[in-house]
Amino acid sequence: MSDHISASVADGVGHVTLDRPQALNALSYEMIRALAEVFEAWRHDSEVALVVLDGAGERGFCAGGDVRELHRYATNDDHAEARDFFRAEYRLDAAIARYPKPVVAIMDGITMGGGIGLAGHASVRIVTERSRIAMPETRIGFTPDVGGSWLLAKAPGELGVHLALNSRTMDAADALHAGFADAFVPSERIPHVLQALAERADPGSPAEIVMLFDETPGPSALALARDWVDACYSAPTVAEIIARLRTFADGRQDASSSAFPSHPLDPGARAYAAAAADELETLSPTALAVTLESVRRARTLPNLEAALEQEFRAVTWFIEQHDLREGIRAQVIDKDRSPRWNPPELADVPPGLAARVLDEARFGPVFE
Repeated sequence: MSDHISASVADGVGHVTLDRPQALNALSYEMIRALAEVFEAWRHDSEVALVVLDGAGERGFCAGGDVRELHRYATNDDHAEARDFFRAEYRLDAAIARYPKPVVAIMDGITMGGGIGLAGHASVRIVTERSRIAMPETRIGFTPDVGGSWLLAKAPGELGVHLALNSRTMDAADALHAGFADAFVPSERIPHVLQALAERADPGSPAEIVMLFDETPGPSALALARDWVDACYSAPTVAEIIARLRTFADGRQDASSSAFPSHPLDPGARAYAAAAADELETLSPTALAVTLESVRRARTLPNLEAALEQEFRAVTWFIEQHDLREGIRAQVIDKDRSPRWNPPELADVPPGLAARVLDEARFGPVFE
C-alpha cells in the first residue's frame, strides 16, 4: 500500500482516499498500483457493498497524473517505464468503469486529467461548488487520455472538442451539462452523503441515496455558449476552427462560418470566442491536431476500452516527442509559460500526422 493512499471498510462501504494533499493528490505510478490492488481486493469481498472514492484536503480530488514524474520519463528516455505507467492507469480506469459494485466518486475541488480517469467513469459522480473539472493536456503539448476522449466525444454538440482543444475548466454546472458528473452536492453536505451511504436505512441504490442530496447549481456558461461553439468547432481542421472563431468574434458571417447563433453581436460571446482563438494560437500545433482527431474518432468507437487503446497509441508517441517535454518544462518545471513548439505553426504539422499517430500500435494493446 502506498503512503499516499488510505483505504478502510466499515458498514459495508469501502472508502479509498487519495492522500497526497500537498500535491493536490496527483497520481504517481506507486499510487496507481496501490489503487489497483485495493479495487481488486474489494471486488469479491462480501464486506464491501459499495466503494467511495475521494481525495484528502479541501483543494482538490486529484490534479491529474504526476507531471514531474512524466517529465522524468520523457527526459531520461524511460519510455518503457512510461508505457507501463499508462497501461496500469488505463486498466485501473477501465476496472472502475466496469466494477461489479457501485463506485461513488466525490470530485470536490480540482479534478483534472488522471483524476477524471478515476472519477469520470465511476457509477455516481458528485461535484460541489468547489469543483474545477478539466482535461488540460493541450497546455503541456499532450492530448486527453485516461478515457477523457471518450467522455469528451459524448458531450453535447461540439462542446467536447472545445473543452479538449482549449483545455477549458468546467464548474459544477458545466460538468453536469457536459456529462462529466451526475449530481451537485454542496461541499458542506458531503459528510451527510457519506453517512447516508453507510446507514442505507431506506431501500435504494447509492445513486438514489446521492440524489436525496442533489441540488441545482447555477446556469452553465458552457451550455449558454453551445450555439456558437457548435458553429465554430465543427470546422474540419484546427486552423479553420480558429478562422471561424475570428469571424464570429468580429461580428461577421460568411459562407465558411456555418450557421452562427441568433445573437452574433453579443459582446460577451464575441470576447469569449476571440479569447478562445488567441489561446489556440499559443498551444502546441501538434497536440491540437492529434486531439481534434482523437475526440472525433472517439465518437465512432464502440466502448471505453477502445478509446483507451486509441489514447495509448497517442500517448506512447507523445512521450518521445519534443512538445511534451517542452510543454511540461514551460508550465511546470521552469514556469516561464513560454513554450517553444516544434513545429511552431499549424501549417507546419505534416498532413495526415494525427491519423498515423492514432493508427500505429507500436507497443501492443492495453487490454489483452
